[in-house]
Amino acid sequence: MEDRSHKVLLALVMLFLFAVIVLQYVCPGTECQLLRLRALSPAAAADPYRAEDETPARFVPRFNFSADDLLRRVDFNIKGDDLIVFLHIQKTGGTTFGRHLVRNIQLEQPCECRAGQKKCTCHRPGKRETWLFSRFSTGWSCGLHADWTELTNCVPSVVDSKKEVRLRPSRNFYYITILRDPVSRYLSEWRHVQRGATWKASLHVCDGRSPTTEELPSCYTGDDWSGCSLQEFMDCPYNLANNRQVRMLSDLSLVGCYNLSVMPEEQRNKVLLDSAKENLKRMAFFGLTEFQRKTQYLFEKTFNMNFISPFTQYNSTRASSVEIDKQTQQRIEALNFLDMELYDYAKDLFLQRYQYMRQKEHQEARRKRQEQRKILRAKQAHLREQGENSSSTDYTGNVERWRR
Repeated sequence: MEDRSHKVLLALVMLFLFAVIVLQYVCPGTECQLLRLRALSPAAAADPYRAEDETPARFVPRFNFSADDLLRRVDFNIKGDDLIVFLHIQKTGGTTFGRHLVRNIQLEQPCECRAGQKKCTCHRPGKRETWLFSRFSTGWSCGLHADWTELTNCVPSVVDSKKEVRLRPSRNFYYITILRDPVSRYLSEWRHVQRGATWKASLHVCDGRSPTTEELPSCYTGDDWSGCSLQEFMDCPYNLANNRQVRMLSDLSLVGCYNLSVMPEEQRNKVLLDSAKENLKRMAFFGLTEFQRKTQYLFEKTFNMNFISPFTQYNSTRASSVEIDKQTQQRIEALNFLDMELYDYAKDLFLQRYQYMRQKEHQEARRKRQEQRKILRAKQAHLREQGENSSSTDYTGNVERWRR
């Protein structure tokens, strides 16, 4: 019985080897070589982006975006005057991404990061001027966690403050940011506040001034809100954690900044959400915490800058360790209903951009292979023609010698 099983196994092995040999002769091209590699090594054939981020096998878009909305390739001139501006939203993984920007990009002149210093020096090649406006390069120059309204009004004057207006260069400002699932982000912020974080240094400047205490009351009376329960965190009606991502990405000037009496709440919410969506869509780049490798891929394709080592997907965070019941989750979603809608929009746009860029990449690779085949066929035809001419010449020469 055992001898028979060995014979069956040997027959299967021989059949497999025969199939590989036949495939080699029938299909010797590049595509078939890839097919053979996939057949012999299924693990190597897996898409690293899908494998790490656990993307659904089939993504069905919900929103209609134009090709201009999906194609993100900017002509970023690091040697010129262009500037990348990182809008850092609290508890979205921005700290990790910010460190990637200063420590993990292949540059002609890498950022200089010294041990014990919070900021790195990111100069342009041959210049003593930064190409990156972020927490880890320029610090909080426009205020702690400055939002879209603050940054767009502050950055141009900060980077060119020492120059006269007429001497300031005509720069391209490329804004980038990172978003996160609203429930996870909210829980992460609560845990951070619970440990003593306040972000008191945030200026919230809008239309030239910071909000009054009446416009923006505090949720706590002491120095901080450390030790607060999740229930207390959710119960404060002035909590800036609610819909933070929409507020950080919208133009607050459109709704009278922090003055809630300017327009009805429903109208205000619609204006804020529409503004956040439009600003996000027009940004040079945005990534999602839940899709680290895709975030890396899209940044590299957008700016034509490559990271040294791949991003890592951390699915376990302090927020993920918080166990909440369904009712609590629904309440958090209700408190962040604008962020929930923005994130659905952002995720759809992000995945469509990823698919679009991958398709473009595959099309370009296919075009290059076709060009290489044409060149190869032309060379082979030229060699055959030379061979035929050589044979004809040799034959004619031999006839002449025979006649002598």
